[in-house]
Amino acid sequence: MRYDLQGLEISQYELQRLTNLPVNEKLLIITNPLKNLAKIYIKNIKSSEGATVVFIGFTTCVFSYLLFDIFIKIFLSWITIPSWTLLIILGVWVGIFTQTVLYLIWKSRSKVVKFNMTNSLQILLSDVERYNSVIKAIDINDQIEEAGNPEVLIKERESVIEALKLTKSDLLRALKTERILRENKSFILSNTELFVNNLAALTAMQVNEQATEHGRLLNEALQIALDVQHEMKRLQTQR
Repeated sequence: MRYDLQGLEISQYELQRLTNLPVNEKLLIITNPLKNLAKIYIKNIKSSEGATVVFIGFTTCVFSYLLFDIFIKIFLSWITIPSWTLLIILGVWVGIFTQTVLYLIWKSRSKVVKFNMTNSLQILLSDVERYNSVIKAIDINDQIEEAGNPEVLIKERESVIEALKLTKSDLLRALKTERILRENKSFILSNTELFVNNLAALTAMQVNEQATEHGRLLNEALQIALDVQHEMKRLQTQR
C-alpha cells in the first residue's frame, strides 16, 4: 500500500473503539489458524532451509508425543487404549469444546450489538464499509499500475486522497456523535428543554459572529445542535 493510503482505512479496532460495541466481529474458526500455520510451514519447507524446518517439525512432534505417552503411563495407567488413539480423541474433544466456547462468546457479543443497534449506526457502518472498499480499490489499482500498466494511473490523485481524508473525518465525527446520542438517550429525553435553550443561544450568537472564524465554528456548533434536536424528536417518537 502506498504511503498516502496508509492510515486512511478505518480498522475494525478503531470502529469498535468509536462505537464502544463489538461490531463486525466474525466467528473465529479454530481450523483457520491451523491452516495458516500449515501454509507458513509449507512455505518454509520450500525455502533454502527446508531440511532444517522439516527436522525441527518432525522432532517437535515426536518429542511431544513421547512426553504425552510417558504422562499417560505414569498418571493414567488404568487407560488401556493406545496413547496415540487417546491423543487423537483428546485433540478432537478439546477442539470441539474450544469451538463451542468461541461460538457462545461470539453469539453473546452479537446480541449486544443487535440490542444497541440504531438505524443511524447501521447506516454509518454501511458507509464505513463502502469507504474502506474505495481504499481497497485504489490499492489494487496501484498494484496493477506498478505491474506495468501505466494507463490505469489515477488522475488528480492528490485531490482524491484529500477527499478521502475529509470523508474519513466526517465518518469519525458522525460515529462519535451517534455514540453520544445512543449512550445518553434517557438523559436527552428527560432534558429536552435544556438542549432547546442551548440551540436558541447558539442561533443568537451566530447572527453576531457570521463574518469571523469564531462565527464559522459557531455555525458548526449550530449544525450539530440542529442534528441533536432532530435526533431528539426522532427518539421521542419511538417512546
